[in-house]
Amino acid sequence: MFSTLVFEDQCKMLTLSLSPACVCSRYGLMGRLKRILLWVLGVYITIPFLVKLCPSIQAKLVFLNFVRLPYFIDLKRPQDHGLNHTYNFYLQPETGVNIGVWHTVPDQMWKEAQGKDREWYDSTFKSPYPVMLYLHGNAGTRGGDHRVQLYKITIHPFFHTSLVVRGWGDSDGSPSESGMTSDALFLYQWMKERVGSKPLNVWGHSLGTGVATNLVRRLCDRGTPPNSLVLESPFTNIREEAKSHPFSMVYRYLPGFEWFFLDTISANDIRFASDENVDHISCPLLILHAEDDSVVPFHLGKKLYNIASQSKSLSGHKLQFIPFPVSLAYKHKFIYRSPELPHILRYSN
Repeated sequence: MFSTLVFEDQCKMLTLSLSPACVCSRYGLMGRLKRILLWVLGVYITIPFLVKLCPSIQAKLVFLNFVRLPYFIDLKRPQDHGLNHTYNFYLQPETGVNIGVWHTVPDQMWKEAQGKDREWYDSTFKSPYPVMLYLHGNAGTRGGDHRVQLYKITIHPFFHTSLVVRGWGDSDGSPSESGMTSDALFLYQWMKERVGSKPLNVWGHSLGTGVATNLVRRLCDRGTPPNSLVLESPFTNIREEAKSHPFSMVYRYLPGFEWFFLDTISANDIRFASDENVDHISCPLLILHAEDDSVVPFHLGKKLYNIASQSKSLSGHKLQFIPFPVSLAYKHKFIYRSPELPHILRYSN
């Protein structure tokens, strides 16, 4: 009797599981999943053709100047970021283009800097402290947290000017490699007129290392090299960096990847060829790179150092490569956390 009831219950359950409603529901779910997969595949295939047909998209992905993190900050008030010995002002490298600049003085001048105007800040270029021109990477603004923290570290041995080239933050214009290099050269010359024979150093981070080597190459070709060049998280050239960047991971092994993406970067006249520039640089060079950098992989910084070590123009100049181990977790933008950084900068200057 009991076994008969169990058998009947099992039959009822089997009947329910095979009911038209259940079968339709399962087929409906499979159909939706199939449509989603086809939609994703369609987007995946469309993006390379879209980038190839509209090269300006690729340029925006290189510069990321439309990413203005952190939001809702007033770049005219660096004191809101704890930089109350910093002055915000604007320069005009060409008609109709204004670029925003932060001028930070060293800790020793903190009290004296309170409430001072641009004329006073300009006069500090005559103080005995060396000067640093800082060129930041893509995305964000000069008010980005990791940049602000770096300013606070470097003001111990230096005071420096942070440049925001055209198209970033509250600066006018649209970014391009030639425009960024031109702006950097303009600011360097503007600073040089004020510092005279005092040491003037150049620091670039990430994409800013490409601008920095472009700038320093021009200066060295003219016979007026800076006192030193610091490259933080550098790459060899933009093609190799784009190929190694996390954004390219989903397309890296796609047939035609270089034609779709890398050649499109070149079509925008974007090269940032630091590996070529180091053959023309004739000043002390310091390279800093974290081993766990996933944005600009460590091997690119090491490769650039190896190329620089073979450069005839760098022969006789101090050349250093300082790696930061994975255990420190400095990644792409936290090298400023190294307690050794002020000492490294003093030694390299």
